[in-house]
Amino acid sequence: MNRFQRRKISFIAILLSLAPLCGAAAAKDEIAVIVSRDTADLHLDVATLRDIYLKKIFLSDRNLEFIPLNLPPDHALRRAFSVTLFNKGAQELQNYWNQRYFHGITPPFVLGSPQAVVEFVAKTPGAIGYVTPCDLDPRVKTALTLPAPPAERDELRKLCPEIADGTAPRQ
Repeated sequence: MNRFQRRKISFIAILLSLAPLCGAAAAKDEIAVIVSRDTADLHLDVATLRDIYLKKIFLSDRNLEFIPLNLPPDHALRRAFSVTLFNKGAQELQNYWNQRYFHGITPPFVLGSPQAVVEFVAKTPGAIGYVTPCDLDPRVKTALTLPAPPAERDELRKLCPEIADGTAPRQ
């Protein structure tokens, strides 16, 4: 084996050893949008998800009622989700919901923790929630992954320390 081949093999070995870390780095900066494992194929894109959360779309094409879920307003993951999905501040969203409320449309349900979101989504057809990758559970499936906004990434890393340190998320 010549010197060029040895260097090439060494370079490939280094890249392969870094691959798991790159996956963990990407995962810690993502928001997983989840649905029940039993939900039939649901194809979500950002625009559809936005309309579901703004309650402009109520039913899937298979007549399944959407039940969007939020975390409490002060939760770091909710702030990241709202910035990513709506590109609006908390006050702008509050104004939107104040207007919709007068038309009989209430905002998404609020649950107290990512674990409560996973539990509710796992048991409720049509429920849609969002969690960090470390909160994923075999009872739910990821329907869409959103990139966390750069300004919120440090806070999200605190929610998922095992991903931030390079270990695998719990499944």
